[in-house]
Amino acid sequence: MDDIEIDEVATPELDDPVLIEGLPGVGHVGKLAAEHLLEEFDGELVRRVYTTEFPPQVNVDGDGVAELTCAEFHAIETDGADLLVLTGDHQAGSNKGHYTLTTTFLDIAEEFGATRAFALGGVPTGELVEEYTVLGAVSEGGLVDELEAVGVEFRPDEPAGGIVGVSGLVLGLGGRRGFGAACLMGETSGYLVDPKSARAVLEVLADHLDFPIDYESLEDRAEEMEEVVGKIQEMQDGPAVPDDDLRYIG
Repeated sequence: MDDIEIDEVATPELDDPVLIEGLPGVGHVGKLAAEHLLEEFDGELVRRVYTTEFPPQVNVDGDGVAELTCAEFHAIETDGADLLVLTGDHQAGSNKGHYTLTTTFLDIAEEFGATRAFALGGVPTGELVEEYTVLGAVSEGGLVDELEAVGVEFRPDEPAGGIVGVSGLVLGLGGRRGFGAACLMGETSGYLVDPKSARAVLEVLADHLDFPIDYESLEDRAEEMEEVVGKIQEMQDGPAVPDDDLRYIG
């Protein structure tokens, strides 16, 4: 196969859609948030993106049918905004691959008429979180006031080490194309999959884009993590994780 191949599954008419990126990263915050959007709004699959930058593997469904690993775009119509949600199980395996793949993602978003983008992810604290703050970074200063109005915090030099992976490039490459792009990062311990952080990020996004959403399934997943959290709390007196090991990758 070619380095990148795109399957055009459907091409619905969307009204000024907003690109929402939720690929795996710290705490799986962005991926959980994106998948929750698809569950709640029954998103329509519109594109599959295959690339040799992904691991050489297939995913097998409940019927035993294998599908080559890929990234997917789903179209969602909400009462507040049309969304083009990007998710998948992997990120690119090389620096060049990140650039090439993100360029492809932005090309697809532009085909559907998107001019705004939100990358969703987590930022690690190295300790368990009780009150979930959402940190922000933007491609242009004019977006700061809008996001601060819905509770996003902007802190100098955070996240430490910058934002790498697709989430960072959505801002960097997207901004160079004229996208109004932002990264919403929920604070998370970095130790475990964090549905509570995913909810915090979604609450900010839904407030900003003005669409209603139910969080019951995320609450159920959060309850399932309580036993794991209890065990981690017992480990709090153990050695701290060096800050250099906790930079954001999303």
